[in-house]
Amino acid sequence: MAKSKSESKPKYVMLIHGGAVNTDPSTIPPEKEAALKEGLEAALQAGWEILNRGGTALDAVEAAVMTMEDNELFNAGRGGMFNINGEVETESSIMDGATLRGGAVSGLKLVKNPVRLARLVMEKCKHSFLTAEGAHEFALSQGLMLQDPSYFKTDEQRDEWLEIIQQAQAEHANKHDTVGAVALDQHGNVAVATSTGGIEGKLRGRVGDSCIFGGGSYANNEVCAVSSTGDGEIIMLAAVAHEVYALRKYKKLSIDEAARQAVDMYADKLQGDRGIIAVAPDGNIAMESNTNVFRRAYRIEEEEPFIDIWMDKE
Repeated sequence: MAKSKSESKPKYVMLIHGGAVNTDPSTIPPEKEAALKEGLEAALQAGWEILNRGGTALDAVEAAVMTMEDNELFNAGRGGMFNINGEVETESSIMDGATLRGGAVSGLKLVKNPVRLARLVMEKCKHSFLTAEGAHEFALSQGLMLQDPSYFKTDEQRDEWLEIIQQAQAEHANKHDTVGAVALDQHGNVAVATSTGGIEGKLRGRVGDSCIFGGGSYANNEVCAVSSTGDGEIIMLAAVAHEVYALRKYKKLSIDEAARQAVDMYADKLQGDRGIIAVAPDGNIAMESNTNVFRRAYRIEEEEPFIDIWMDKE
């Protein structure tokens, strides 16, 4: 799905997602759908306000993702899924399309806003990726307040984890949720941020695609900014975010066609859920998935915002 202005290039665009998954519609009753849409609206507004007043795409995607990390309805930050040991391990990445600099973190158990730490890694660290204890030490050195692990353990996530343990399996409906944001600002720059708590029942130390440049996130001012969601293993192996970039750069595809092809890339070998949001420097956007649920929202300049959960009800 693509949206664009045919008469003139949009000056700024905000686009976010809260995860893509194939699931029984009964797992998202009307009251939960309403709450998810409210959460998407709040995150969209947080980023859009920054763009509207002339702020940067980098600040906008960070603000939008932080809002979803603070909302326990989304699988990022406070709402992160439990691993097989009943712990919450989060990860995130952020990338600036203007400079091609980025920061990524994984294996976090104490950081309230992983995307904030990823931003600090990008700007204050000589490395691009920190994990586990090293990431926590860096967070402290940068003045971030660490949270007690109980902050991340919501009742809903605990109940779902217990159900998985009782069933002796590591799969459960609605467990591919990730949050992400891409933006184009009034200066012509694009940026991306992606964050997740991973999949329910994962092994300790498992790393997903959200912190992988070219897998879960990629941004380049000349081409596009992309955030992916779905089954992290296949998204990493298919280099989904980078495929969108490559299809645009080398095949000169439109942003929506590049995203559509990336959703299906190597689908015969790498089967699973995939969702993509992307924005091009010309202001065109894409929202593609192979799932029936894709929590997503966007706003172009001062137009009315678009917010939806379902892919098969449009």
